[in-house]
Amino acid sequence: MILCTSAQGPPSPGYYPSSKIRSVSFEQGFRNLWGPQHQRVDQDTLTIWLDSTSGSGFKSLHSYRSGYFGAAIKLQPGYTAGVNTCIYLSNNQDYPGNHDEIDIEFLGTTLDKPYVLQTNVYIRGSGDRKIIGREMKFHLWFDPTEDFHNYAILWEPNEIIFLVDDVPIRRYPRKSDATFPARPMYVYGSIWDASSWATEDGKYKADYKYQPFIGRYRNFKLQGCSTEASISCQPPSASPSGFNSLSPEQFSSMQWVQNNYMIYNYCHDPRRDHTQTPEC
Repeated sequence: MILCTSAQGPPSPGYYPSSKIRSVSFEQGFRNLWGPQHQRVDQDTLTIWLDSTSGSGFKSLHSYRSGYFGAAIKLQPGYTAGVNTCIYLSNNQDYPGNHDEIDIEFLGTTLDKPYVLQTNVYIRGSGDRKIIGREMKFHLWFDPTEDFHNYAILWEPNEIIFLVDDVPIRRYPRKSDATFPARPMYVYGSIWDASSWATEDGKYKADYKYQPFIGRYRNFKLQGCSTEASISCQPPSASPSGFNSLSPEQFSSMQWVQNNYMIYNYCHDPRRDHTQTPEC
């Protein structure tokens, strides 16, 4: 796997699904879940923060069977090791110990290294008390602390697409029912202390002399088939009409990202038991 240090961005994907979906305010789509004293909404921006007393999290008002879910996020600069800032789908409150999850997580870092964006998929997660993650990790072709960038999960009946500024970075296809999340999920976001594993497998911990650690979210996108929607509901498309999946341009931009910025792929990890991940 190659790490590219060029400032050049990816080739155009040719299609921009975020432009097709209207933004909703935080209050229209979400509520606080925990750490209310570490959460503030100011005009169109949600700010959540972690200090030595607490982090904070939020949850969508509705659960969904499929859809496009995202936000523009700006991360904290400086020393952020151990800190996890994320947006994800989960049904862990409905199926504790046996849940599904689709993650975009920003893993904090030391002063000399870039953030890691981790994507992950769990299916009936920890029912055997051993969570089987399907992690793919990336560096970014820009500094995510300088400005807001759009991050999104498109969860469709037959595939999951992870997008950064409308560029697909990962496609997770439905190869079997056993390796694909199909039960309804809520949308969550949070900032929390993941020191035990987040930064270089837990080598570097959160250091609260740098607190507070802040995550900013705006331009929330929630468009899909909620559990209240009719069975004929269709989620937004990842690509222009005429394509069942990504267009050739989108595949090309995704390949560029994976060739230049992917730093970990669970399917290529010799330490993993690949009988547990047959989709590889």
